[in-house]
Amino acid sequence: MRAFAAAVLFLIAGAAVPVQAQKLPPFGGPTPPPFTETLSNTTPLVFGMDAVEAERALGTPLNYIKGRPGDEVFLSFRNLGGSGLFPSKHRLYLQFRKGRLAGWKGDWGHNWMWQ
Repeated sequence: MRAFAAAVLFLIAGAAVPVQAQKLPPFGGPTPPPFTETLSNTTPLVFGMDAVEAERALGTPLNYIKGRPGDEVFLSFRNLGGSGLFPSKHRLYLQFRKGRLAGWKGDWGHNWMWQ
């Protein structure tokens, strides 16, 4: 009963706060970025890139893993920061078919510290 009374009191107190919608930007003024620019997935990869373009887009060298020429799997170690004590390097696997990027997969693996 106490929990119910506390919840009702909380709802009543919250209803007293005025609600305001986001205002439109002024004409000719700065506009907010589109939704796609606010996403956390900022990997600059595009299907159909070749290995050199993917290497340039990621800014890291690609390491050969396996596959025949044109149908390879490469690995890229991306340094995405981390704490000041322990740098964090994420692995990104890139799959190429007929010399073009067909897919990629991030692999964060197991953190050796928590084993």
